[in-house]
Amino acid sequence: MRDWFNGFRRARIRTSEVEISLRIGGHGPPLFLLHGYPQTHVMWHRVAPLLARHFTVICPDLRGYGDSDKPPGGPDHLAYAKRTLARDLVEVADALGFRRFRIAGHDRGGRVVHRLCLDHPERVEAAAVLDIVPTATVYEATDATLARGYFHWFFLIQPEPLPERLIGAAPDFWLEWILGRWAADGGTVFDPRALAEYRRCFADPAAIHASCEDYRAGATVDLDHHRADGARRIACPLLVLWGERGLMHRCFDVLAIWRAHARGPVRGHPLPCGHFLPEEAPEETARALLAFFADPPVA
Repeated sequence: MRDWFNGFRRARIRTSEVEISLRIGGHGPPLFLLHGYPQTHVMWHRVAPLLARHFTVICPDLRGYGDSDKPPGGPDHLAYAKRTLARDLVEVADALGFRRFRIAGHDRGGRVVHRLCLDHPERVEAAAVLDIVPTATVYEATDATLARGYFHWFFLIQPEPLPERLIGAAPDFWLEWILGRWAADGGTVFDPRALAEYRRCFADPAAIHASCEDYRAGATVDLDHHRADGARRIACPLLVLWGERGLMHRCFDVLAIWRAHARGPVRGHPLPCGHFLPEEAPEETARALLAFFADPPVA
C-alpha cells in the first residue's frame, strides 16, 4: 500500500472519543476525502495523488471502518450518527491545525459531508457529494425500484445480531457481491490490492457491526436530526457528481434535489460510470474536483 499514495504519510489522531486512522499528503489548502460503504480511504488511491499536486489531501477512515476505532453501538445508535462522525472530522482538522477546509465524500462519506456542512458551516469552504441524495429523500422516495437496488439499507438496519451474524458467516462473499453489484462493469475495475485491503478490514467483526450501526443510525437518529434542521441548508458552494449508469441517475433528479437542500451555489453533472466514481472514473472525478475546489463559486 505504501506506493499507492505517492508521498503520503500514515497517521493516527486521537479525538475526544476515538482514534482516526488517515493518510495525508501534498501541499496547499486542506482537502478531506471521505470514503463510503463497504470501503476504506483506499478507495481514493487513484484520485488522491492527483489532487495532492494542488492541495494538502487528508484521507481518513471514518470511525467504524478501516483502521480507525470501532466503538460498539447502542440502542440510540448515536455512536454512528453522522453528527458524531462529522464531529470526529472537525476534531481531526483541529489536531492538524486546519481551521477551514474543503471536503468531498462518496456514499456514506457524502452523508457525513452533508451533516458537517449543516452543523459546522464556519469550517467548510466548499463541499462535494458523490453519488448520493440526502438520506431522508431516499426513505421518502422508496418504491419497488429503490427497494430492489437499495435492499441493503433495509437489511443492515435490522436489530443486532441478525445482519452481523449473516454477513460474518461469509464477509468476503458479501463484500465482493456488493462491490460487483454497484460497479457498472460488475467489479473488474477494482485494483486487486484495493480488494485485498477491503477484505482485510471488513473481516473484522467489529467493522461489520460498526457498518450496520452506520445504517441503523441513518434510519433513526440521523432522520431525527434532519427533522430538527428545519429550514437550515448547506451554505457553502456545493459540487454534486453521480454515475450515469447508477441508481441515483435512474431514480432522482440529483442536481435539483441538492439545490433544494442548499442556499449557496450548486453545480454538478454525471460521470460515465456506476456508483464507485473514484475507482471507475478516477481521472474524470479528479478533474471535476480539482476544477471545483481550485476555484469554487462564491457563496
